[in-house]
Amino acid sequence: MARVVQFSAPRLAEVVDFDPPPLPPGHVRVRTAFSGISAGTELTAYRGTNPYLTRSWDADARIFRDSEAGVAFPVVGWGYSESGEVVEVASDVTALSVGDQVWGIWGHRSEAVLPVEKLAGHQLPPGVSLAAASFTRVGAIAYNAILSARITLGDLVAIYGQGVIGLLATRLATLSGAQVLTVDGVESRRAESLKYGALESFAPGSAAEQIRAYGRHGAADTAIELSGVYPALHEAIRSVGVGGRVVASGFYQGDGNGLRLGEEFHHNRVELISSQIGGVPPELANRWSVDRLQTGFLDLVGRGAVDPEPLITHRVPVEDAADAYTLLDTRPGDALQVVLEF
Repeated sequence: MARVVQFSAPRLAEVVDFDPPPLPPGHVRVRTAFSGISAGTELTAYRGTNPYLTRSWDADARIFRDSEAGVAFPVVGWGYSESGEVVEVASDVTALSVGDQVWGIWGHRSEAVLPVEKLAGHQLPPGVSLAAASFTRVGAIAYNAILSARITLGDLVAIYGQGVIGLLATRLATLSGAQVLTVDGVESRRAESLKYGALESFAPGSAAEQIRAYGRHGAADTAIELSGVYPALHEAIRSVGVGGRVVASGFYQGDGNGLRLGEEFHHNRVELISSQIGGVPPELANRWSVDRLQTGFLDLVGRGAVDPEPLITHRVPVEDAADAYTLLDTRPGDALQVVLEF
């Protein structure tokens, strides 16, 4: 039997068995090594706050509709950053071989049968471990935010939220030539932020004033918000100057309490940009793609420019998945990246 993690009800994670599916033509079977838990988007499904659980996404019109929910409990196999080994290939498959180590998206399950085109070109590059490869998707989210920020050499960039994606964004912004200041409510994350290239890291509260006082020009050029918290988005807007750019890359839930758009946003004519991993910035779409974000991030890992593996604070056997979600839900300051081991 194979195993998969499911959310049976809000805040109830269980590991259930399922029969491994047969292998049709054009497919490969992958055995999972690591599957990273998203402490942002994924927890919205675990907690029951994800909009897909209350509304329906019309993919053609690209709008949420107040009809029946698009997703219902039990939510089976959530998860979007996996790594593993090809253990079986269909007779007509030539792009992959048994023993290939690959990364991709197939959810928190011990094995998956996938079309070969979903994994072709997803072999691990030299210098990348299976554990590091489980960061591919979150690394791409950080990368996308950096591209959306349009950083130029010497820019003062404020990054709000120093969880896993925020720390990776801090490193990537530094590699892009930015002077980076960061904000987080957890002291240990602020300390980690300095290791990833931040010049200073501030606690929330007066962070916007501290950022404005730091640079010679009285404000940050750009701010990136990655915590998914509305008051943090408001403070990110306060951090930039007239005509400044703010990239909203967090996954915000519910109504925008704490976001006051009649203040600095209105008076400083701040540019607010949404960054979401479903697509790249429109002005780059002729050259960039989501797949390039992912492979580009892994290339940086392989060259040693980014080292995500130290961000793993908990390696949890899949049998103990419920404990992992409880940890992230109730004591988020005690963990950075939690990975499930299969």
